[in-house]
Amino acid sequence: MKIICIGRNYAKHIAELNNERPSEPVIFLKPDTAVLPKEFPFVIPEFTSDVHHEVEVIVKINRVGKYIDPKFAHKYYDEISIGIDFTARDLQQELKNQSLPWEKSKAFDGSAVIGDFLSKKVFTSPENLNFELTSNGMTVQKGTTAHMLWKIDEIISYVSQFFTLKKGDIIFTGTPEGVAAVKPGDVLEGYLEQHKLFRIQVK
Repeated sequence: MKIICIGRNYAKHIAELNNERPSEPVIFLKPDTAVLPKEFPFVIPEFTSDVHHEVEVIVKINRVGKYIDPKFAHKYYDEISIGIDFTARDLQQELKNQSLPWEKSKAFDGSAVIGDFLSKKVFTSPENLNFELTSNGMTVQKGTTAHMLWKIDEIISYVSQFFTLKKGDIIFTGTPEGVAAVKPGDVLEGYLEQHKLFRIQVK
């Protein structure tokens, strides 16, 4: 299993971090060791003092695919969830300043929260899904897939030009505005429409 992540896919998130709007999807990877085991807390790593939550809609690939036509991309997933791409923002900024890859700040152990998956048949359309992250009962991030710069099918098609997609692969589709630091004691809960799909504690 590989985890493929899309950066800068929501205009307001691009603006809040003062990034440039890309002309094509930004791709980075996380290893399978980045997955936070279910029922485990998220422990802030010792190499950072500024870890941000980034809640995202995620999809699970259900078959092998390469050079997938956008009109057939919907056949390559049938489950949807939400997750968190934890980011060591201070470390990421250091790496960006040196024009170096982001992996140390994005792909560390436990940096990928994967919620419970639901059949996409539960929802009217993947292109109009509302999702949110709460911290200690307060909404801290809220988004809709209608605001994506690149929709899920477009992402699958684009990614498959570079990486063969395999059954079980996970695609993180980007985060909306509202990213912020987490601190020990926080309880984070993720919702896709009315469905709560994960709950984790920060330590």
